[in-house]
Parts: sequence; C-alpha cells; structure tokens
Amino acid sequence: MAGSRGGFSSRLGFIMAAAGSAVGLGNIWGFPTQTASNGGAAFVLMYLVLAFCLAYPAFMAEILIGRYGQANAVTSLQKMSKSLFQKRFAFVVGFAGVICAALILSFYGIVAGWMIAHTAEPVAKLMGSVESAHWLVAFSFERNLIFTAIFVSLTIFIISRGVEDGIEKWSKRLMPLMLTLLLILIGYVLTLEGASEGLEAYLNPDFSRIFEPTLLLSALGQAFFSLSLGTSVMVIYGSYISKKENMVSLGAQVTLIDVSIAFLAGLLIIPAMYVAQAQGVEIFAADGSLLSEDTLVFTVLPSLFESMGGVGLFVAIGFFALMTIAALTSSISMLEGPVSYAVERHNIERKKASIIIGIGIFLLSVIIMANFESLFGLVITLSTKYGQPIVAMLCCVFVGWIWQRNSLLDEIKQGNESIEESFFWKIWPVYTKIVCPTAIAMVFLHSL
Repeated sequence: MAGSRGGFSSRLGFIMAAAGSAVGLGNIWGFPTQTASNGGAAFVLMYLVLAFCLAYPAFMAEILIGRYGQANAVTSLQKMSKSLFQKRFAFVVGFAGVICAALILSFYGIVAGWMIAHTAEPVAKLMGSVESAHWLVAFSFERNLIFTAIFVSLTIFIISRGVEDGIEKWSKRLMPLMLTLLLILIGYVLTLEGASEGLEAYLNPDFSRIFEPTLLLSALGQAFFSLSLGTSVMVIYGSYISKKENMVSLGAQVTLIDVSIAFLAGLLIIPAMYVAQAQGVEIFAADGSLLSEDTLVFTVLPSLFESMGGVGLFVAIGFFALMTIAALTSSISMLEGPVSYAVERHNIERKKASIIIGIGIFLLSVIIMANFESLFGLVITLSTKYGQPIVAMLCCVFVGWIWQRNSLLDEIKQGNESIEESFFWKIWPVYTKIVCPTAIAMVFLHSL
C-alpha cells in the first residue's frame, strides 16, 4: 500500500513540503496584516505562544494520525477507532477536514490569482502597455476568473504528478526561491526612511492588549491556519513519512520554519507600511485602526513601489512573485487532501481525481467571485476561524481519548526509541488529551 501510494523520498522532502504547506499567504500576507490590526508586537508575542503551546501539539497529533494510518484523513482516523460510533465520528471529523481544505482553496485561489495579476502588472508597464497594466490591477470578474483559472491549473498540474515527482519536487524548488526573495526584500526595505519606526511597532509589545479576546482569537486562527491544521493536509502528509523518521524533531522543525518565516514576513510588511506612511501614503485611520486591512498588499504597498520610481517596478515584481510562490506551496497541499481521499476511498486514478476535484473547487471559486461581497468573507470566516480550530481540536481528542496510550507510544518510538524517557513524552500525551482541546475550546467560545 505504501509503495503504491508513494511517499516522501527524504526527510528534507517532508520538511520542505510541510513547511511549504504551512508557509503561504497566511504567513506572508495574513500574519503581518493581523499584526498591524491587533496591537503590533502584542499580537506577535501571543502568536508565538499559541503556535508552540497549542498549534505544535495539534500539529504533532495530526502527522502521527497520518503516519499510523498510512492513508487519507478519514481512513487513518477510522483505523484508530474501535467501536462503530467512533468510526462514524472519525468519518465526520476526517471528511470535515477535507471539506475545510476545499473551502480554503476556493477563496485562496482567488487571492493567489490577484498575486499573479499584480506580478504581471509591473512587467506590462516595463513593456509600455499602460492599458494592460491598468486592467491587471483593476478589480473585475473577468480578471479574477482568468487568473484564478491559471493558478488552479498550476496546482492541478503539480498534484497530478504525485507525491515525490509533484509535491516534494516542487516544494524543494519553490521554498528556497521564496526565502531568497523574502530576505532580499527585507534587506532593501530596512534601508528606507520610516523602516525603524515600523520595527519599533513590530517588536515593542503593548502588554495591556495581550489578553484581548479578538487578539487571542486572531492569533489562534493565524497559528492554526499557517500550519494547515484542521484541513486533513497534515494527516495525509504524515501518512507519506517513513516509519524510520523521528516525528518529534520533524514536527518541531516544521513549526519553527513556519513561525520563523511568518516573523520574517512581518519584518518586511510592517516596516514597509511605515516607509509608505513616511512617503505620504495613508496607513492608519484617526482612531489608530488599519486602513484597507483585507487589501493591504494591493493598496498600500503598490503606492510604496510607485514612489520608488523605476526601481519600484522591479521590487513590485519580486514582492508579488514571492506572494505567488507562497500561495502555490500551500495550495498544492490543500488540493492533496481531497485528492487523496478520492483516490484511496473511491479508487479514482490520481490524475483524473486531481482534474475533477480541481475543476470542482474552481467552480466554487467562480460562485464566490460572482457573489463576492456576500460570500468571500463568509467562506474565510467559516473555514479558518471556525472550521480549522474545531477539526484540529477533535483530532487532539482522537489522539488523547480514543487512541490507546501504548499504541501511541509504539508509533512515536518508531524512529525514536528513547522517546519514552524524554520530556516530550512526559507532558505531550496529557497536554494533547486535556490542555490543548480545552484551551482551543475556551478561546473559541470566548470569541462568540
């Protein structure tokens, strides 16, 4: 079964693929925007706490479920179940993760299409096609349709090629390129006037805001969204990991990479906002709230790029290429969840499943585009602020309450024989069983 399913050929392959899934627009766009809207450094601090104290244990639960089950999310959860009720509950939880991944990809593809269009816009200007450049950045159904279709097609192409030749191969290519672009842009922006003020806002927390319900919910949602939790993605990625790998260190490495790149993205976006403000671009309202929160990278940053003159066109190309790559590394994982379910549960050939499901998600994107004002924000809220934390919490419940402790230990010991004596094993099972689900539920309920 494992041979026919394929798998990651190396430890690096999994790290790049899982980190690629985690490092997407949620880090490069969402994290800095949430930071600017929720108290700056106070949000960063709580994000870091929640990422390691709640998201990492949940992440470990999901990849362990996958490696134990060696199958898609539904089948893996059902393999852990003993009674008929547990198996039915497993189906609901696993399939909810598949649906959540599809919903996220339906709006994610639209946003990623915008990134491609904005990458092409400065290229059009360099070629002297002003009219085309204007069309590329003007909001319209036709533009959204075309570029969403391009992005979804790229995602389908990669997923149809399988795990090693598709997901792993392209993650190894795209992740280093993305990190290189990010570091180059940070280095440039930090040399500009106003960047130091942005660093101050980003790194100096206002401790009075740390326990605000809105901030906590946003930080929790951001941590879960950026690690692709509650979407069946990490379960299926876990199922492609060799039994010889040390899961504890693998999980820690992926979480650390995800959090680090989110932090680096903040070092780019937040100072860039203050650089734009120093050049006359309006960033904050009179009450201190962030203007254009949802469209920050499409309004504020292009104004900054324009103020740079000719070099701004090349900076714009680099920035939006970075955003496009980040989106693609995540979208391939989100499509893999539903595709793996269709391939393994319904015996559909991978290429056929990729095309059918990809087109189905694209059609859902078209419906969202046609009813943008009413559906776009709703789908984001349902899938990321509610769906992901709930499904991730239920996965923790499975690991903590349904999976027998001895069986769980046997799974972790494969690749780490000495785990039973470690600090991780002394706290993680109890933490996953009680603390993680309770904390997620409390933050979630407190926000209602």
